[in-house]
Amino acid sequence: MRTRSGLVLLLCCLAQFMVILDVAIVNVALPTIQRDLHIPQDSVQWIVTAYGLMLGGFLLLGGRIADLWGRRRTLLCGLAVFTTASVLAGFAGSTGVLVAARAVQGLGAAMIPPAALAILAVTFAEGTQRNRALGVYGATTGISASIGVLASGLLTAGPGWRWIFFINAPVGAALIVLAVLLLPRQAPGPAVRQRFDLGGAVTATGGLLLLVYGVSRSSTHGWLTAGTLGLLAGSAVMFVVFLVIETRSSAPLIPAAAVRNRSLVAANLAAFLLFGAIFASIFLGSLFMQESVGYSPTRTGLAWLATTVTSFVTAATSGAKLVGIVGPRRLIAVGFGLLAVAAYLLTRVPAHPHYASDLMPMLILTGFAGGLAAPAVQISALTGVSHTMAGLAGGLVETMREVGGGINVAVVATVLASRGLDIDAFHHAYWAVVAAAGLGLLTTLVAFPRRSRASSEPSGEQQLSHAR
Repeated sequence: MRTRSGLVLLLCCLAQFMVILDVAIVNVALPTIQRDLHIPQDSVQWIVTAYGLMLGGFLLLGGRIADLWGRRRTLLCGLAVFTTASVLAGFAGSTGVLVAARAVQGLGAAMIPPAALAILAVTFAEGTQRNRALGVYGATTGISASIGVLASGLLTAGPGWRWIFFINAPVGAALIVLAVLLLPRQAPGPAVRQRFDLGGAVTATGGLLLLVYGVSRSSTHGWLTAGTLGLLAGSAVMFVVFLVIETRSSAPLIPAAAVRNRSLVAANLAAFLLFGAIFASIFLGSLFMQESVGYSPTRTGLAWLATTVTSFVTAATSGAKLVGIVGPRRLIAVGFGLLAVAAYLLTRVPAHPHYASDLMPMLILTGFAGGLAAPAVQISALTGVSHTMAGLAGGLVETMREVGGGINVAVVATVLASRGLDIDAFHHAYWAVVAAAGLGLLTTLVAFPRRSRASSEPSGEQQLSHAR
């Protein structure tokens, strides 16, 4: 039994690893792809944006589908779509085919993290077992982006850029086989036999798509342009309509029980601000190392290993254990505090820094922050959530991570664009990270319940109610 649960954890971690890896793995290869396919400069960003847009826009729907259609079936479908689209992207001979394949990749990817989190929620009992599993899962998420940068440089310089997509084929096929062998068949949820909230699904997904696209567009076109404002206004209208539909629906996309779960709501607020601060810090640090200090992309990826290794070790060995001792509220607050300190110190970094003394300490501090807080956020999101809503809970927290990261990266990119890429511009941009981390600290202290159930094992009666 323990061997099987360990293999399920490995399956979920590798599936999540692939999803996050493909966010970062394209970036280093972009110039080579642009030359080979003769892609116009104004179109090259879509190779990255198409994936992120579909991933961020469909995560919430992917989570609800996992609850209604079945976790196993949703994971298998997501892996199949993602793997097939990866192969198509590798064979792409034109801009249109590559961008379309990346969009389909993102659609498949949007089904994977919510289903994986839901599978972990039903495989591991709430308490110590689940905390440890989510600690490893969170640690895997943390290392994906840095490994993506390194892998992109090595594959592009070696067998060629097409292999950044082809590499997903054998891994995806192996995960599909593993999922078929390990995961039990699951009947569709009872809500499927009633009525699916199509209106809520359309408006929520449409609102998220417009929001993610609007935020992505703002970094290149500005926040106050007609196009960006139109997209953000359209997103707001969609969300208002979504709220109206939800209040009148007999089978809402987000059930009232999810809104009443204080731990889940607080975890989503924390995910939005935590990953917003972390992603913005990675964006600024990578740009600073390459544009100001003169690091190559591969050297930049190696520099970030200080954060990656620290985050992985902390999350896998300490983060999940400490949740059971001090509770997620305190642990997340400490993570935000460390992020704020690291970002503040980077507002004072010299124009020509020495890596060991000026950069590495802050990168390690960022790794500690993520390693402590990220598993606690995911644990909180699944605390007290029934098995029939585990996919929704996973989809919500993953959506907040993507949207929060996108918005904060766009904010710091706007600050840089308004001031150039000199050291003063980076200093000002890091103050935005300090602000996000500080707001996250205050929100965590207010929103999270003081006494969390994440530190205790569920009773037999609680487990029975979850199983139903």
